[in-house]
Amino acid sequence: MITFNKAPFIGAEFGYIQQAVDALKICGDGSFTKKCNAWLEERFGARSALLTTSGTSALEMAAALSGVQAGDEVILPSYTFSSTATAFVGRGARLKFIDIRPDTMNMDEKLIEAAITPKTKAIVPVHYAGVSCEMNTILEIAREHDLVVVEDAAQGVMSTYHGQALGTIGDFGCYSFHETKNYSMGEGGAILVRDEGPVETAEIYREKGTDRSRFFRGQVDKYTWVDWGSSFLPSDMLAAYLWAQLERADEINENRLETWRFYREAFEPLAEAGRIDLQVIPEGCVHNAHMFYVKCRDLADRTQFINHMREHGVQCVFHYVPLHSAPAGLKFGEFVGEDRYTTSESERLVRLPMYYGMDPADRQTVVDAALDYFQRG
Repeated sequence: MITFNKAPFIGAEFGYIQQAVDALKICGDGSFTKKCNAWLEERFGARSALLTTSGTSALEMAAALSGVQAGDEVILPSYTFSSTATAFVGRGARLKFIDIRPDTMNMDEKLIEAAITPKTKAIVPVHYAGVSCEMNTILEIAREHDLVVVEDAAQGVMSTYHGQALGTIGDFGCYSFHETKNYSMGEGGAILVRDEGPVETAEIYREKGTDRSRFFRGQVDKYTWVDWGSSFLPSDMLAAYLWAQLERADEINENRLETWRFYREAFEPLAEAGRIDLQVIPEGCVHNAHMFYVKCRDLADRTQFINHMREHGVQCVFHYVPLHSAPAGLKFGEFVGEDRYTTSESERLVRLPMYYGMDPADRQTVVDAALDYFQRG
């Protein structure tokens, strides 16, 4: 079976983990954590980058740093993972889901203003498949209404919008280094802070509400509990695993793009014939080949396609069930406006196997099996 995903592995990971163990520093903020933080800051031009235990915890930190409180409202797409929503629900916010654009599966920026009320605190664009939302428009709306922008860039590491790294455009950006992402530490993430003001607070939140980071920099004689926080700091062994991949980030990125381009060339004739729809990359957006998806005619067509691929030894998967239709979505939020695309487009989308180091023969098997299905009519 050609699996949908394989966690990235370079080969240097075990050696770096051993170094972390030998240094007797396997908890957080060891040398590898610091290397990863510095790499993210320097590579993407972030004011501050801090590794976290997950993309979810990065979002939770961002929600707290945004000042979201009980009774506030947050605007986000329904087509996203639950973490995007739960981070703000945990602060007591009410969720306002808006429809997506069918071309990118990102939130429709033209629908944001209609969802704004006096209670609105933040906008949360989700860069689906590593393709940027229309951030210029979103930032303009945010400035006009004095709203915080939190980028859910879980899938967007190495992607850009008009030359700027995803995660560095809004007030806060959140990455995921889960095993399903382009770069992985098993479970992990990072929060990026754009402005200087919130950086120290972010460190406090990440260190269980203490000023421990200031203590280690020699800024205070002892550290103490000063604010809200949680255990958002990952083990240095996990950072060591990630560091092996960040060292070769460009190689991983290009390898994934090679697979993406192979798929794209194979399926473009079907798209031109109207049998399927393919991902759209808007002008000014550079993506990271986080995924390759096609859109079938409808839910029944997708179900038949997934079954066909499984019978041919290929694992393909659909993606999110829209949050506004989930039990928690009904409890904590509401859909604003018409669900014109969110549900219908989510029912068509299917993801093909995509991972670093994919065997060219396996890529060809995926294409052959898919073409066998789609060319039947």
